[in-house]
Amino acid sequence: MVPELLLCMGLGCAGALSPTCLSAQFSRPGDYILGGLFPFGKDTVNLTARSEPTLLVCERLFLDGLVWALGMKFAIDEINNSTSLLPGVTLGYDMYDTCFEPLVALQPSLLFLTRNGTTGIGILCNSTDCQPRVTAVIGPHKSDLCLVTAKPFSSFLIPQVSYAASSEKLSNAQLYPSFYRTVPSDKNLVEAVVLLLNRFGWNWIATIASDDEYGQGAQELFLSTAGNNNICIAFEGLIPTDLSEPNAKKQLEDTINLINKTKVNIIVLFAFNLPAQALLEQSIRMGLSKKVWIGTKAWMLSDIPTSVPNIQSIGTVLGFVMKAGTVPGFQRYVADLFTSVQQDEFCQESRELSRLMNTDVLGTHCEECDHISLGDLSFLLSIIQVQPVHVAVYSVAYALHRALGCTPKACPKAPIRSWQLLQFMDTLPFEVNGQSFRFDQSHSTNTGYKLIFWSWKNGSLTNLPVGDYEQTLHIDESQIQFHTPDQKEPTSECFRHCKPGQVRRIKGFHLCCYDCTDCPENTFWSSEDSSSCSPCPQHQWAPARSTRCYERSERFLFWDEPLAIALLALMSITVLLTCLAALLFLRNLQTPLVRAAGGERTLFALLCLALLSLSCCLHVGRPSGTLCAVQGVVYALCLNGCFSTFLIKTLEITLVTEFPRRAPSLLRWVTHRRSWLLVASCLLTQGLLCLCHLHLGPAYLVPDYKSLPTEVLLVCHTRSWGAFALLHGYNSCLALVCFLGTFMVQTLGKRYNLARGITLATLIYFVVWIFFVAVFASLRTVLRAVSKVATTLMISLGILGTYYLPKCYIILFKPEMNTVDCFQNSIQEEPEEDSANRQ
Repeated sequence: MVPELLLCMGLGCAGALSPTCLSAQFSRPGDYILGGLFPFGKDTVNLTARSEPTLLVCERLFLDGLVWALGMKFAIDEINNSTSLLPGVTLGYDMYDTCFEPLVALQPSLLFLTRNGTTGIGILCNSTDCQPRVTAVIGPHKSDLCLVTAKPFSSFLIPQVSYAASSEKLSNAQLYPSFYRTVPSDKNLVEAVVLLLNRFGWNWIATIASDDEYGQGAQELFLSTAGNNNICIAFEGLIPTDLSEPNAKKQLEDTINLINKTKVNIIVLFAFNLPAQALLEQSIRMGLSKKVWIGTKAWMLSDIPTSVPNIQSIGTVLGFVMKAGTVPGFQRYVADLFTSVQQDEFCQESRELSRLMNTDVLGTHCEECDHISLGDLSFLLSIIQVQPVHVAVYSVAYALHRALGCTPKACPKAPIRSWQLLQFMDTLPFEVNGQSFRFDQSHSTNTGYKLIFWSWKNGSLTNLPVGDYEQTLHIDESQIQFHTPDQKEPTSECFRHCKPGQVRRIKGFHLCCYDCTDCPENTFWSSEDSSSCSPCPQHQWAPARSTRCYERSERFLFWDEPLAIALLALMSITVLLTCLAALLFLRNLQTPLVRAAGGERTLFALLCLALLSLSCCLHVGRPSGTLCAVQGVVYALCLNGCFSTFLIKTLEITLVTEFPRRAPSLLRWVTHRRSWLLVASCLLTQGLLCLCHLHLGPAYLVPDYKSLPTEVLLVCHTRSWGAFALLHGYNSCLALVCFLGTFMVQTLGKRYNLARGITLATLIYFVVWIFFVAVFASLRTVLRAVSKVATTLMISLGILGTYYLPKCYIILFKPEMNTVDCFQNSIQEEPEEDSANRQ
């Protein structure tokens, strides 16, 4: 580094009041010539006006390109003065202007391809033997220029080393086998930017790029990488590179309006300094609120801060610049050179050396360079990264050193073809100023990046390093002071990161803008930031906002749950009352009341009624396929045994009331022992129907996964409703016959009406079944089993309470009614008396 005092002295003495010979410094002969492509000028004036293939002219001088060219000159002079790298061999150079235009860059590129000592390109000769004008090429700086020049250079396998082109397209070693660069590719830059955005939680951003290869390529990479890292792009825009275009201003205005419309606080800008400067100036003029601008090396280190008025109002500026060290002695070298180019003797010698390179082929290299002073470059010398140019020259020098087989003392001046350098550039590392460099598989040197923060203090800018990136990002957030009203980190979120158990719900027109919603029951969150919940398998369940599924527990009517205990208690009471009634009837079997009620048949009916009540136990506990099939069969047979006794009594009453004349001859078939044949036939018929039911489609066990959220409900499912109708329809028919045969029967005087009990019992049966069918159809839980148990108990209690318990009451509390007078002829005509007399 040059001390400040030395620079000040240089500035004072180098104020170029008269033209210098700086333009003659960019061409020198040597044993091996290196071509140089640098942007000395900008703003081509006759690009569209040409009607003949004349040389293109640039209007204004671009000082950055001049500094880079001086960096190449310094490196070559340094190598020529070295006693170890290429001892005894001199490097020459021939530098030309690219003027930011591919057409301009192509002209010197074609010159470099000409055969050494001629002006003709060796297309017709053997390319292996032809020696082109230059051994290697340094530059150009822009990616779109490199994409043009790299094709002819790669065709002839001439090494080309760029010091600034970062497009990922150039990483394709198959398309551009001889292209190298001493900067990382845009892929590394984009990864660093994405990590920065994620670090601060900024996921609602705008990205703007210059309308050129660098801007479009970097933006394309950024969009694909950002989408994979949950970063939402509010909009993507392009800004013109040619600001003289008629619609350039309108494009800039539209871009600022879009920023306002989307209300983003973070803007990622991939552009060179001129388009970036135009955008920032337009944002200031339109009063854009303070934003966070994330920049790149292409404009972060330019002269924008000093050339744009009120630049501090744009907000916070963060950006990545390539890690590049200083080049020792460069600033002193430039200061000395500006002193020398004002000396006639030095200038005369320079022009003589330049003529040896046949410079009249393309004219003066940098005509306007003769009219600048060291003061014009003072600021740029401290901010422009010259090391990439320096390293590019040294990479070729080291390859030439190895190709020639140099020793520490001497190098043979052997003829070397350009393509012979490639194998040495691909393999061994090389060292420049104590730092090691090496080209990777994509022919790039990934030296990493520094995160720079524009720090303003008292109106002066400091490029403050606040972090670095080498595969991982490290940031010292304490040094970053955001330019917001509260000096706090701004937020720019279209969405928030969903928590475990939540998924995205898209909102608006941007697919990456969403709210977070909890996964509903029986679904689970399967992957980070998933857009949908995965359903659980049917044998598993999950609560809302779950990250996994759980096994379902079985649900049925447990023995120990309160409802089951209550029903079992009611069943026990029913069975107990039934047994007590049977004992009471057994003790009073020969009394008129019991004999009129059916005698021994009442004991059988009470036994069936007790078994019917006990069948409720089949519905409690874990069901099985066998239990499901048996439940209906046991219910039907037990109920049929009770209704068959009612049928006999109903037939007896019907014969007496409806057919009094034929009753004496027919009653013998429904009374006494012959009545058991009718009971047996009823049971046999019901048994056959039960067999048909089991054959056609018995009830079977079904696991119900839908009725309960966390459990699997084990239910008995009806396979065939036809079989179900056969099973229960016969008992319903018996009950209907009993009801129709008894509900109109009247008694005379104070005689007991036996028919009334049958009527009420069958009526209760029908009422209970109607309610059962209506309720059972609407139940989907364990209450289905409860409804079956309750129905069975209600029918049992209904029959017991309407037919048997009134008779028990008479036996116990009204013994005076248990007489022949009350129960003989208790209907209009009682045949029992005649039968008894006959006996």
